Amino acid sequence: MYVKTRMSAHPFTVKGDAPLTDVIELMHEKGLKRVPVVAQDGKTVVGIITDGDIQKMAPSKATTLSIFEINYLLGKAKASSAMTKNVITIAEDALLEDAAVMMRANKISSLIVLDKSGHLAGIITESDIFDAFLDLMGFRDKGSRITVEAPNAPGVLADVTKIFGDFKFNISHLAVYNGNKERCDVVVRFNAYDTKELEKVLQDKGYEILHLLHSEER
Repeated sequence: MYVKTRMSAHPFTVKGDAPLTDVIELMHEKGLKRVPVVAQDGKTVVGIITDGDIQKMAPSKATTLSIFEINYLLGKAKASSAMTKNVITIAEDALLEDAAVMMRANKISSLIVLDKSGHLAGIITESDIFDAFLDLMGFRDKGSRITVEAPNAPGVLADVTKIFGDFKFNISHLAVYNGNKERCDVVVRFNAYDTKELEKVLQDKGYEILHLLHSEER
């Protein structure tokens, strides 16, 4: 899965010379937590403004300034004075897991996405990553999900999936978690609800059933 398939394309942007009050109004009206700052060409990213950057620019709660004085000062400030200049970016053709690793390593919640020309293509956030994980696991899909413990050995996955095939069950999602060197958890989501016979065959073949969930239970 690629970044471009999960990012928010064509995000709202501001120019560096935009009054900070305009940026605040845009973020409030559109429910934004971050806004890319672009050059005059409207495509080249020069920074990003987050709600945290806005808070840093706002006067302390202990200030004696009136609301009119505060608005005046913020109106004089420009987006370029509040933005983070060293923007961490990622290519739109990068893998989704690369985006997750970059966010984790840099302790940030979003990345600016660039196209092949180096121009703004979109934004990808940690929420996009979470949604992608849910889709990969098929958590929102109808059907059943079963987790079995199996030996971590060659041929085991093929054997497990063959059992589902013998029952004519269609596997929609499959994941393997390596708990240790000897054992692993195999998570299978499939399009059936009557699983009694399947459970028996899996257990007879030595696979321990750790968890079973039918979609109507949620």
